[in-house]
Amino acid sequence: MSKSQYETYDPYGPDASVHTAETLPYGTYEDTYRPAYEADAYFVTEPVLPLPRQMAGVASESRVPDPVVPESGAPAAAGGRAVRRRRARSAERPESAVRRLLPQALVVAFLAGGTTAFVAEDKAVELSVDGEQRTLHTFADNVSDLLAEEGVRVGTHDLVAPRPGEALASGDEIAVRYGRPVRLTLDGERREVWTTARTVDGALRELGVRAEGAYLSASRSRNIGRAGLALDVRTERAVTIMADGRTRTIRTNAATVREVVEEAGVTLHGQDTTSVPPGSFPRDGQTVTVLRVTGTREVREEQIPFEVERTEDPSLFQGTEVVERPGQPGLRRITYFLRTVNGVREKPRRERYEVVREPRSQLVKVGTKPRPPSVHGADHLNWQGLAVCESGGRPHAVDPSGTYGGLYQFDTYTWHSLGGSGRPQDASAEEQTFRAKKLYVRRGASPWPHCGARLHR
Repeated sequence: MSKSQYETYDPYGPDASVHTAETLPYGTYEDTYRPAYEADAYFVTEPVLPLPRQMAGVASESRVPDPVVPESGAPAAAGGRAVRRRRARSAERPESAVRRLLPQALVVAFLAGGTTAFVAEDKAVELSVDGEQRTLHTFADNVSDLLAEEGVRVGTHDLVAPRPGEALASGDEIAVRYGRPVRLTLDGERREVWTTARTVDGALRELGVRAEGAYLSASRSRNIGRAGLALDVRTERAVTIMADGRTRTIRTNAATVREVVEEAGVTLHGQDTTSVPPGSFPRDGQTVTVLRVTGTREVREEQIPFEVERTEDPSLFQGTEVVERPGQPGLRRITYFLRTVNGVREKPRRERYEVVREPRSQLVKVGTKPRPPSVHGADHLNWQGLAVCESGGRPHAVDPSGTYGGLYQFDTYTWHSLGGSGRPQDASAEEQTFRAKKLYVRRGASPWPHCGARLHR
């Protein structure tokens, strides 16, 4: 088509039609259209070094593909070159692009996987140690490892929740409460207990001690340190007091029975006391009786019996005992307390013992000499009748003058002349009868002028 033709013909005129437009011959203009995937910018990226294992494959496969030879008869115009370039690049894209992107994808996947594992191991937990709370990030697997990381040491009496050794998860709350020793005196009974409470009030609740109306040696708001404290607790109790014919029941936290009696309005005078020791601890439900006491002291003297010491004497006949030294009883002085309780007199109670005089022992000689044979000529006489007449049959009888003694009323001179010793009344009845027979052989019945006739009856 000539220039004039271009000038006179308006393809967009009123008579123009897309079907009547002239088609330009092929190859008369350069095809400048290039798809986006063929643009150099599409493939040009930051250089990526291949991994060592990919070096050999890349070296062998990264050669440039052979140019496409056009069919015979086709012109080698610019458009043909563009077509060849498009075909060559289209044939190259599926393999070379994958080879270039694969190392980058592996590196990104590796880094993404490591980050995910790192984030998964990190845990955010709440740790409370004796009320001090803080948020931590940790890689510890369990409670024990976390406490070790934080330098928190726990003992037998400390409380850890959850328990040591339990697994940790993000969001867990771990509480540590230290144990504290409390030297507790509860209603008079002393013991040592442990508590994890940090105040006296918390310790009382933890130990189950009823504090309403109780006496506390420390305020309920007082803090308990790690070293603990001593705590005296007296709970409220009901005690009944009986005094002067009246009964009173009061509620008290007093420490002694005496204090309870005073709280009941009862006064103890002088020797007054209570049915239980006044210094003892009052128990719940206990009944205490007040004892009104009046008393006097009385001193009495009593004898102390003497002992008898016997000594063998071969000069005395067997069965004969002679008192060598009479015994003397001792004397002691005893102080008794005479008490009247609520108008009733009690048995005297001995308070004091004092020896005024020690007793003196009585010494007695005991004969061991064999008895003499019978006295010939006197054995057949009525010696019992004579004894009854002379002394009433009493071996230790003594006449009012003190001159004669014994069964047969010997005087001392006659007794000694017959071989006797000591006093006749101290000798045995057998010995006295033996000496009387000897006297009869010597002098007949004349020594007994009034009773001698009894010998022949």
